[in-house]
Amino acid sequence: MKLVHEKTAEVINIGDKVTTFRGEKGTLMSVQEPRHSGSTGRVGVKLKGTKYLSLFYPSVIDAKWSE
Repeated sequence: MKLVHEKTAEVINIGDKVTTFRGEKGTLMSVQEPRHSGSTGRVGVKLKGTKYLSLFYPSVIDAKWSE
């Protein structure tokens, strides 16, 4: 599975710059694919100006999983 931007369908890779729906900028640091059909998986983002990794649902960065 690939993580893609919902509006542009471009593949999002680890290390890419992303923006949350709140306008926070950061870098994609990790991805966790969904483990079953009821899961959305998670993305790990290092937000600008923070020391720690934040885990979000992919929709927070306008992303979704694609085959």
